[in-house]
Amino acid sequence: MATKKSGPTLAALNAQIAALQAQADALRKKEVAEVVAKIKDAIDHYGLTAADLGLVTVARKYAKAAAASGGKPASKRRKKSGPKPSARAVKFRDDRGNTWGGMGKRPAWFKAALAAGKTPEDLLAKV
Repeated sequence: MATKKSGPTLAALNAQIAALQAQADALRKKEVAEVVAKIKDAIDHYGLTAADLGLVTVARKYAKAAAASGGKPASKRRKKSGPKPSARAVKFRDDRGNTWGGMGKRPAWFKAALAAGKTPEDLLAKV
């Protein structure tokens, strides 16, 4: 009877993944540093400014947004509190207690009352 050859364990694979991720992070950090150095050299060589690179408008936009919010990020800003919108006053009422404020789509009970011969004036709510 042949014995099964066992493969790597989950722990061993996770260790390899962690080691590879660390290598990838270190390589990325090195490459970013090289790119930043090249960009700085080009900026110095050509005398470029933040405005030339289109960064001023972006910086101003973020500065204005931060100033407007008191320097807090959007997730930390509180919404202005104020009076809650009140429910619309009842304008129409039928004998069964159905009500409608008169705005938006006519409710089915209102349409049915009109079809039965009532007028909107008949359905006006008494104050």
